[in-house]
Amino acid sequence: MRPRGTPAPPHSLTALVRPIQLLTGRDPKPRESERFGSYLRLLLEWNRTYRVTAIRTADAMVTDLFVDSLLFLANLPSDPIKVADLGTGAGIPGVPLRIVREDISLTLVESKRKRVSFLAALRRELELTDISILEGRAEEVVKDRPDLAGAFDVVVTRAVGPSIIPIALSYLHTGGLFLAGGPPKHDSRGTSGLVEPAGMHQDTKAFHELGLERTFLLYRKPS
Repeated sequence: MRPRGTPAPPHSLTALVRPIQLLTGRDPKPRESERFGSYLRLLLEWNRTYRVTAIRTADAMVTDLFVDSLLFLANLPSDPIKVADLGTGAGIPGVPLRIVREDISLTLVESKRKRVSFLAALRRELELTDISILEGRAEEVVKDRPDLAGAFDVVVTRAVGPSIIPIALSYLHTGGLFLAGGPPKHDSRGTSGLVEPAGMHQDTKAFHELGLERTFLLYRKPS
């Protein structure tokens, strides 16, 4: 695959090496490094015209988008899984997870047309033709596509709000995992008014070798 668009600074991508080693137990594969490089180039190129992400610099995209997405691996089942990423935006966290986990069957749900167009271009650029991209609000998509109801092992999202839990549960089968990026440590705002159902818990993990700490919200769909 020939790189196109704005070259991605090599020093930015080196920040991915240690997270991939720690979270997968192996070195990055050449194909993975190539895909992350293409992903970064495409983000920089599209952000010159369209705001697919509020993050503007290459270094911040790598750390705040790619590395943060990879931290979700710490809570994902190790078996092959079907994952729905709701409100994925620029493909976060789903696409970075799919780059390093070929056993993930990924569906991206996004309501904004420009971001959907970006995701389609990204899928072509990365040659990840097995990724499914669905346009629309997550609650409407699952109503229009009843085959999606209860079809997923895991729902991931970084967009936590009061209505996300029932929507996410509609995509999950019984026992399926809802996994969301929670509030930063000591964030007094909590989860923006989210009413947590019984059984939901926050899991704060310290990634000492990366100098990072991340809080996740986890919930298993009850029977």
